[in-house]
Amino acid sequence: MTSAPFSSWPWENLGVYKYVLYGPLIAKAFTSKAWEFGNPNKWCLHILILFALRGAVHQLWYTFSNMLFLTRRRRIFRQRRFRSNRQRMDWYAGQLFNTAMLDRSHESLHLPALRDLPQWDVWGILLAFFLHVTISEPLFYFVHRAFHRGHLFSLYHSLHHSSKVPQSFTAGFATPLEHLILSVVMGVPLLVPCLVGNGSLGLIYGYVLLFDFLRCMGHSNVEVFPHKLFEALPLLKYFIYTPTYHSVHHMEKNSNFCLFMPLFDLLGGTLDNKTWKLHKEISLEVFTSLVSTVVHVWRMVTEERSKFLAGRNDQVPDFVFLAHVLDLVSAMHVQFIFRWHSSMPFAVKPLLLVFWPVAIVIMLCMWAWSKTFLVSMYRLRGRLHQIWAVPRFGFQYFLPFAKDGIITTLNLQS
Repeated sequence: MTSAPFSSWPWENLGVYKYVLYGPLIAKAFTSKAWEFGNPNKWCLHILILFALRGAVHQLWYTFSNMLFLTRRRRIFRQRRFRSNRQRMDWYAGQLFNTAMLDRSHESLHLPALRDLPQWDVWGILLAFFLHVTISEPLFYFVHRAFHRGHLFSLYHSLHHSSKVPQSFTAGFATPLEHLILSVVMGVPLLVPCLVGNGSLGLIYGYVLLFDFLRCMGHSNVEVFPHKLFEALPLLKYFIYTPTYHSVHHMEKNSNFCLFMPLFDLLGGTLDNKTWKLHKEISLEVFTSLVSTVVHVWRMVTEERSKFLAGRNDQVPDFVFLAHVLDLVSAMHVQFIFRWHSSMPFAVKPLLLVFWPVAIVIMLCMWAWSKTFLVSMYRLRGRLHQIWAVPRFGFQYFLPFAKDGIITTLNLQS
C-alpha cells in the first residue's frame, strides 16, 4: 500500500544516522570559520544555534510539564498514556526539514548576509507582528480546519492527534506536508521584513523562539494562566490561547482551531465555550490544593497526622512505591529529564556525561533541601498508584551522618 504524498519522512528509517544530514551545514560552518566577524557564511552558524535553542525550548517545556511534584494539580488530561518512542513523536525529523528550509531560503532568495543585519529593527518587529496577525493567524486557522476534514485528517493530521496526552514535542509531531505549511506560516513574518530592509537578528531569533514557546505551551498539558487574569481583562482571552484552550481541541477535534489567537475561532464560529469553564475549574483546584497544602504542613509541624484530599488531581494514592536514586547516571533516566532516554530501557549513554556537573549540583541541592516527591503515577484496575522518590543517592545510605536525614525525610512524608 502506497502512502499519500508528503505523509512520511524520507529519513524516518535512518534512526540516529539521520543526524548525519546536518554534516554539510556543520562542515561549512567550521571550514569557513563562520564565527569570525564579518564572515558571509555566518548564516550556517546561526541556523545551528537556532536549532539548538529550539530544541532547548521544547525540552524545557517537556521537563516542566512532567515534573508532577510541581504540575500535577494543573494537569488538564488526568490520565497518563505511555507509547513507544517511535509512536511518541519524532520531533527531530521535522527540525531537520525546518533547518533545510532555512538554509535553502537564504541561498535561493539571496537575502542579505547576516553580517549586514542589525541586532534590532523596531519597524521590522512591528511589521512582523502585523503580518502574523493578518496573514499567519488566519492562514493557519483555515488550513487547520481543512486538515480536520475527510482524507486530509486520516492521511495527514491524524498523526498529530495520535498522541492521546499532548506533550511539548507533540507540537512538532506532524507530517512533511504540515511542516511545509507551518514553515510558510512562520516564514511570512520573517521574510517580508528582511526583503524590505527591516530584518534583524532579534526578529529572527525572537519570532522563531516565541513561536515555538507558545506552541509548546499549548501542548504542555499544564495550565499556566490564572483564570483571574481573564476575569480582570476579559478581552485578553481572545488574543492569547491557553493550554486548556488547545487541549479542548485535542479532546473534541471540532473546535478551537486557532494558532495563538482565539479571536479567529470566535469569528469562524468554532470557539468551544466550555473552554473557559474548564480553565476556571483547573485554576480553582490549584488554589484549593495550595490551601490544603498549607493546612497539611501545619498539621505535620504540630505532629497531627491525618489524610486529606486536595482537589481531584491530589487524591490519596492506594499504593505508593518508594524509590531512591542509585547514581548520577541512573538519575538522568527519570521521565521528566530526557524523553529520548527515559522512554527506552536504561543504558549508559556517553552523551549524558556532559550533564554530570549539573547533576552533581542538583544532587547537593536535593541533599540539603529536598523531601520525598512524586515522580510518576498511573491507574491500574481503578486504583491510584504513585512512585515517590527519596531524594538520596545510593552512596548516601552508607554515610553514618546521612542516615538520620534519610529517616527524617521518610517520617515527614508518612
